[in-house]
This record gives sequence, C-alpha cells and structure tokens, in this order.
Amino acid sequence: MRRIALLTAAITLAVASLCAPAQESSLPDIGSSAGELLTPSQQGEYGAMMLAQLRHYDYLLEDPLIDSWLDTLGTRLAANSDRPRQPFTFFMLRERQINAFATLGGYIGVNSGLVLAAEREDEVAGVIAHEIAHVTQQHVLRGVERAQRDQLPILLAMLGAIVAAQAAGGNSSDDAAQAAMAGAMGLMQQRQIDYTRSNESEADRLGIQTLNRSDYDPMAMADFFATMQARSRSNGANYWGEAPDWLMTHPVTITRITEAKDRAQRMRRESGTSEVCVRDPDGPAQCRRDTAAKPQFGSDGVLNPLLPKHITTDLSAAVTTGTTGRFEYARERLRVFSANTPQDAIREYERIGNGGKLDDAQRYGSSLARLRANQAATAVPVLAELLARHPGDSWLTLALAEAEAKTGKAAAADARFEALLRQTPNNRAVALTYAQVLGERNTVDAGKRAQAVLRPLLGNSGDDAVFQRVFARACEIAGDPIRAGEAYAEAAYLGGRPEQALVQLNTLKKRSDLDYYARARIEARIAAITPTVLELKRQGIRDEDLRRR
Repeated sequence: MRRIALLTAAITLAVASLCAPAQESSLPDIGSSAGELLTPSQQGEYGAMMLAQLRHYDYLLEDPLIDSWLDTLGTRLAANSDRPRQPFTFFMLRERQINAFATLGGYIGVNSGLVLAAEREDEVAGVIAHEIAHVTQQHVLRGVERAQRDQLPILLAMLGAIVAAQAAGGNSSDDAAQAAMAGAMGLMQQRQIDYTRSNESEADRLGIQTLNRSDYDPMAMADFFATMQARSRSNGANYWGEAPDWLMTHPVTITRITEAKDRAQRMRRESGTSEVCVRDPDGPAQCRRDTAAKPQFGSDGVLNPLLPKHITTDLSAAVTTGTTGRFEYARERLRVFSANTPQDAIREYERIGNGGKLDDAQRYGSSLARLRANQAATAVPVLAELLARHPGDSWLTLALAEAEAKTGKAAAADARFEALLRQTPNNRAVALTYAQVLGERNTVDAGKRAQAVLRPLLGNSGDDAVFQRVFARACEIAGDPIRAGEAYAEAAYLGGRPEQALVQLNTLKKRSDLDYYARARIEARIAAITPTVLELKRQGIRDEDLRRR
C-alpha cells in the first residue's frame, strides 16, 4: 500500500500539471460546469490532502525563513491578481529539477531548482504569477473536468496493475508497478500536450499583468522563458542533462517568448516604468522599478489628469514596491537545504568559490552548510563578520545565534533570540528557530521557555506541521505529556498519517489525568479525523506502519 500512496502523490502532481485544456480566453465562461465539479471547500480539501502526502514522503522543504519569503512573494502577487479573494497556499519542494505547478484549492508548489536557476526574484515571481493565473482562470479545475473521461480509466488501470503486482510478490512487483506508472503517466502527458496552448497564453498574459501590478519587472517572465530555452538547448538543465521539468508542462517557443516580451514592453510604456540596477562590489546587483513617471489613476482605474504627478491614488503601489529584499539569501538557504547532504553543499560552495570570490549571500549559505555539518565553530566568525556588515539583519542574526548555541555559547545565543523576539513579537521564524534550539537542550526549563515562546502562535497554527512538531517536543521536555500528545497527533495528521493520529488521540483519551477542556479538545479532533480514516479503510488503504504491528 505504500506504493499506492506514493503513486497517489505522483498522480496528484501529474494532474496538477494537467491544467490546460483548450479554453478561449476572449470568451466569457458561459455554461461551464467547472465550478460545479468541485466546490471551493472540496478543492481546498484536495489541495490539503496532496500537501499532506508530499510531506509524508519528504518532498516538502519546510523552513520558517524560506516559507516566510515565499509566502510574502506569493501573497503579494495573489493580492494583485484578477481574483485577489482567492485563497492560496505556497510551498517549496526540495527537488532540484526546475519546475512549479498549481493544483486545486489554490495550492502552488515551487521546486528549489527553479529558484536556484533564477537570476533575480522577478523571474521567480513571473513563474508564480503564471501559476496563479492558472488557478484564477480555473484552468486546473477545467483540466480535471475535461480529462475525467481519460484520467479515471487510466488511474484505475494503473492502480489495478500495481495491486496485482503487489499480490504476486517477489522482486518483480516493484518493476511492474513502475511500468504501470510510466505507461499511465505517458498517456496523461499526451493528453496534456493536446490542450496546452490557449491556457498557457492566457496565463502568460495575466501573469505579466500581475507582475506589473505588483511592481515586479513584467519582462522577467520572458527573461526566464529564454533562460529555460537556453538551458534546454545546451542540454544542461539539471544533473541528468534533461530539459527542465517546467518546460515539459509549459512548452516554450520563440513565438511565446516574443509575445511575452511584447506584452511586457507595452506595459512598461503604459506605466512609464523602467528598471534601475546598482551592483554592490561584495554582493549581487540590487534592482528596483523606477516608477517616477508612472501615470496616476483614480479609484475607478481611469487615468486622472487632474492629479499632480507626485500624488497617487493607486493604493496597491503603497504596499507592493520592489522585491522582498530576501531573494539572494533565500536562494542560498535553498541551495543548502536541498542538497543531498551538508557535505555536498559545502563542496558546491567550494566549486562556486573556484570561479571567484563568494558574495555575502553565498558566504551566508556556506556558513549554513557548515553549521548543518556540525562545523559551527567555523561558521561563527564568518556570520559575525557578515552581521557586522549588515547590522540588524534577522536572517544573519538567527544563523549566528544557532551557531553560538551549537558551540556552547548559550547565553550569547539566548540574548540574540530574546532581542529578536522583542523586535518582532510573534514572528514565526524567530519563535520556531529559538524553540528548536531550546528543544535540543532537553531540560525542563528549556522546554517551558520554548512553550512560552510558541504559545502566542498556537491559535493560528492548527495546519502548521512544523509548528506542531516543535511544540510537541517543547511540551514533552517541559513535562506536559497531554499537550505533547495532542501536538504529535496533529503533526501525524498533517503529515499524511490520519490513522496514526487517530490511534494516538484514542490512546491519549484513556489517560486518567485529563481535565474537562483537554478531553473536549481530544474528542473533537477524534470526531473530525475519524471520517477520513474510515474512508481510507473503505478504499483498502491502511497505514503501513500500523499494518506491520
């Protein structure tokens, strides 16, 4: 059954990319049944289920700082899309293949490899804006609707082949399962190719518009298309010399690149913007949009000739100017966290250094790699120097505090963490990083302090698997087994193990020291999780670990 569950995750990704049946963008959506196929709530449940399965099989790269950067970037773009009320969830995958995808419920995944391939944040924003357009235009939902006739028989046949292979046993079962998967994926891929062009064009057009509204460079999408095409032609897209995965689901042609450039140039002319870049001798180029000549619009979106040029009523411009300022550091953090091992990341930075001096972001990444390789003592002086060059930088401060904690300088580390907490109360990245460091000390006092640090975030972290795991550890060492048990169960559920979560909650419910409120919480979660577990059992899917008991 592990193979079936893994297959489900793979099919989810395939169906997510299968989001482009022909749909004329110039025509209104009259009589489409796409909105009736799945309700918004059902779409959200599908997306959450997919995310849990990706987490279960360790495809996700979940890091508080990277999550914060990606969510800031994605939320800005979503707010400036043509459907700003559509809920979105942005997440990062550790895969180094160049890819991104959107699926039901507004769930948008980005591979680490895509960020590593980008030269600037605007290019990443261009891909995400494109995927956002697939969601807002219901391309994903329409793709499911139109492909139902093909996908369901394919999926059933594949599942049947895998079940038969598993029943046969022996070493050939895995080969048979892989053959079934490959055949079905090939059929679905062919269906996707047949229905790509018009939706891709519409997603390009709306994505470029979203980029411009968000004060990103609208030319960035075309630039990234050209980069991907060049990588494909040079046969050096990834470690295996294959074309970028994103090109497999988003074919790029000279015509498409030219159209994207033409749209971007028109938007630049219409908005009167240009891009100004200044290169730091010790760091990457810093670019910003020059909007001094941007026309002024009234609340109805019509050019207002009565307003002075230095006054604007475009409220979005007040909150969405320039990049997040975190791209270079986020890219290097991803380089470290997506490497197979910390030693691999260290060697990668050594190769980069052979081509010239590492910039500050790369030195930060190299220090992180050494920190993860238990070489904290070598990371401390580099991080301290970087922080002196960039005083107050929270990412550098967190890294230095972690390194100090690992070298036995607990007092200095705690002082940095506590100062960050005072500066940015309830900051998720700061709280989680501090709590993880406290958890490593494995003392009651450290556990209680970690609980206190995390408790302000508890009310908004019901679907936060990382938070639940860290909070569970804090409660465990603090001597609060009931809260620890609840959090561990929640982490299991969010990690795609609902049956394990139910077993843990039922075991917890038998404790004689439960108070009224704890029992009520536990019974409520049991009631919520039970239907999911029963449905999985009805389909013959059981938790593999529980089956072996």
